[in-house]
Amino acid sequence: MKIDKKDLMWMYEKMKTSRYYEECMEKAYLEGKQPVFNIGAGPVPGEMHLSNGQEPSAAGICVHLTDNDTIAASHRPHHNAIAKGVDLKPMTAEIFGKVTGSGKGKGGHMHLLDLKAKFSCGGIVAAGIPQAVGAALANKKRGTDWVAVAFIGEGAANAGAFHESLNLAALWKLPVIVVVEDNAWGISVAKSASTSVASNDLRGAAYGIPGHLVKDNDPFEMYRVSKLAVDRARKGEGPTIIEIETYRYLGHFQGDPETYRDPEETTGLRAKDPIERLKEHLLDNKLATTKDFETLDKKILKEVDEAYEFAINSDLPKPEDALDDVFC
Repeated sequence: MKIDKKDLMWMYEKMKTSRYYEECMEKAYLEGKQPVFNIGAGPVPGEMHLSNGQEPSAAGICVHLTDNDTIAASHRPHHNAIAKGVDLKPMTAEIFGKVTGSGKGKGGHMHLLDLKAKFSCGGIVAAGIPQAVGAALANKKRGTDWVAVAFIGEGAANAGAFHESLNLAALWKLPVIVVVEDNAWGISVAKSASTSVASNDLRGAAYGIPGHLVKDNDPFEMYRVSKLAVDRARKGEGPTIIEIETYRYLGHFQGDPETYRDPEETTGLRAKDPIERLKEHLLDNKLATTKDFETLDKKILKEVDEAYEFAINSDLPKPEDALDDVFC
């Protein structure tokens, strides 16, 4: 499948934005938490799950989505949010716990919400799949061609919500796509020690729906199979499972000692970085120039830096507001 230059450049921009955003968050999060790691210290307290290396899974499908389409992401959501077009300023402020955040600083990085972008995420494993199925059901009842996408880790494919949701979605031919981001590790448990099938796309056969496997974190193949899945959903033909072999460069969470995997693993992964592979493709095929990338990268850095500046300079919520917006 030939991919239009416009789509490739869009994917590069979203992937590069996500990578730089996460690199900035890695530094901001560790402030005040060293030399002895203290999860509650610093300007960004609590857990932090970064997605460096997993960018193709988000950009490769979101390039086919519209503002009307819905995403329900997992506890590692920043690359998904950025690819869907979530506003970086309130998103970053929310992660910093500021009153200008998308949840007034009360949700944090695992509970981001952008109604305009139709994006949400949550910290409960596999909980986003039923939400995406619900959105897909609403879309169908409205008579639209809107689709819903759930992003999950490979460990979540073993949860009951995965199977129950896909059974219902297949039965009712709902316009929903489940993207399984297989980064090989469910926290510290290897996929081979937790999952009975080689890849979760094979599970599509149990529900009579297509399953696609994207190997080697390939942004081009992710683009191709995602187009098939989105087109199928828009035509009312039902759900699809996509599993992408993606990479987690960092630990499960920031501060993770990573004693469960060989330190050389990430060295090999970074040598095949998908952002550089996409950039090289565009340069080699004369679809973009070095100057084009210099201009675009400058724009990306400015946008991300401004989002962090906005978050840092925003006010913290007042203590007396703690119970506002809470249902009792």
